[in-house]
Amino acid sequence: MSRITQAVVMLLFGGAIIKSTLTDTFLRYVKEGLRPFLIAAGLLLVTAAIMTMWYDLRAARRHEAPTGPADHDHDAGHGDDDGHGHGHHEPRVGWLMLAPVMALLLLSPPALGSFAAGQSGSVGPAAASDYPPLPAGDPVEVGMLDYAGRAVFDGGRSLSGRNVKLTGFITPGPDGKPMLARMVLACCAADGRPIKIGLAGAPIDAPPDAWVDVVGVYSPEIGTDPVNQAKIAYLDVRSWQEIDEPKQPYT
Repeated sequence: MSRITQAVVMLLFGGAIIKSTLTDTFLRYVKEGLRPFLIAAGLLLVTAAIMTMWYDLRAARRHEAPTGPADHDHDAGHGDDDGHGHGHHEPRVGWLMLAPVMALLLLSPPALGSFAAGQSGSVGPAAASDYPPLPAGDPVEVGMLDYAGRAVFDGGRSLSGRNVKLTGFITPGPDGKPMLARMVLACCAADGRPIKIGLAGAPIDAPPDAWVDVVGVYSPEIGTDPVNQAKIAYLDVRSWQEIDEPKQPYT
């Protein structure tokens, strides 16, 4: 692949990275904290592409500058012609590199959802010896990992008497009943794993992958994920509401 082809690919790829970062599309691939690094990488690629094209264009102008007869004869014997009237052409297959770049520019993949959650074992809540009291609010918004840890390892003591609100998407449980899930990223979507919360109390009839706000109270019920035997906390649902997918679908 020629330098000019490489430059075009770098320019489009860098532009795609910058565009996805500025429009929050990158959140479907990686965690939000990587935004500055992606912007820097995109700018570096664009700068390198522009410098490469500028260098090639300047070299082409020098090559096309008027020369003397001797130089002309020398160029005729050593130019791009192969001596049989045929010039050397760049392999067109190099331009196929543009396909994934154009896909990144034009397509926005969905966030990991119920299918990925059903194929992976639940993230086990981290144990802690002393959970601080929940902040003020009724209901109080609680992260799913935080709720699971308080329910499983704190026995629900810090949740007692409080209405909590959890946000996630619906995924079918092993018994076919809906569960609340949200994907947890260590770095990027490739390592995403679900945190799952069982739902008791008021029935939820939202379809798989639908995002919901669920308000409820602590339930002492503890389940087991059949995929990896992780403990699954439950929430006693009092009310729920279907919502749009949040800007940051991962936790």
